[in-house]
Amino acid sequence: MKVLVVGGAGYIGSHMALMLSQQGAEVIVLDDLSSGHADAVLSGRLAQGSIEDTGLLDHLFSVEKFDGVMHFASFIQVGESVRQPAKYYRNNVTHTINLLDAMVRHRVKNFIFSSTAAIFGQPEYVPIDEAHPKQPINPYGRSKWMVEQVLQDYDSAYGLKSICLRYFNAAGADPEARIGETHDPETHLIPLLLQVASGRRESAQIFGDDYDTPDGTCIRDYIHVLDLAAVHSLALAQLINGASSAAYNLGNGNGFSVRQVIETVGQVTMKPVPVIHAGRRAGDPARLVADSRLARKDLGWTPLYPDISTIVSHAWNWERKIAGL
Repeated sequence: MKVLVVGGAGYIGSHMALMLSQQGAEVIVLDDLSSGHADAVLSGRLAQGSIEDTGLLDHLFSVEKFDGVMHFASFIQVGESVRQPAKYYRNNVTHTINLLDAMVRHRVKNFIFSSTAAIFGQPEYVPIDEAHPKQPINPYGRSKWMVEQVLQDYDSAYGLKSICLRYFNAAGADPEARIGETHDPETHLIPLLLQVASGRRESAQIFGDDYDTPDGTCIRDYIHVLDLAAVHSLALAQLINGASSAAYNLGNGNGFSVRQVIETVGQVTMKPVPVIHAGRRAGDPARLVADSRLARKDLGWTPLYPDISTIVSHAWNWERKIAGL
């Protein structure tokens, strides 16, 4: 099996490329390295470039004869998407359509799309299942929902089969600390807290402690990056074996509050984790938890690392490597 992993030098994509190679697939990573890192591509071949480049796409699809494509190359910062919506619609929507058109031209029929819980907007109920209304409240979420709708039309018109995987909070790292989360700027809670524990950051912020939750802080569903990679692999196998297009919500099904995560970081690292209390951020719901029963049923997926302490421990191994501890 030969797979094109777009954005495979980034956080989730690099773990995906490594897993596919370990499973015996031939992997080509396409990444413009605007946010990814060449040294995160531990297996497969790296083609540096953008899906904006039609000529490059046609060359790759002509030469390589892919069985499937996985797409991780999206901009993901919610706040930036509000300030710069054009950047998000151009990259996340227009460039994705460019990739899909190349697939249609070269008769590649199997596509796995990295979507997001942000397509749902403010939750009307928790846990969130696939039937939940899609009402994104920022350009990032809208750009992902637009692509999901485009994929429905490309299936009807061109027979391009896709599975959209909607993440909640990806976290953790390769257990051997070969690769991990390296965003700039970093906005995710667990790596921010670990940077405090390692001494690379003075403190972290708690945005709101007066929510209607047991300890007053927001509850989120954290899923290990390797569990995400595993379900991508299962989804691609399903498509190659003739499955229909589908969309799935991915999470642990367990919610952990900000305070619980802070406590876990302190326990795992045995380091102080100073925090500063700040006001609520606009648009932050009290609870975001996934109902992943459909993915478990249809894809035969079972998370291997559901425990928050394991997720934090693997991420801590990576942070220690970066910090030279």
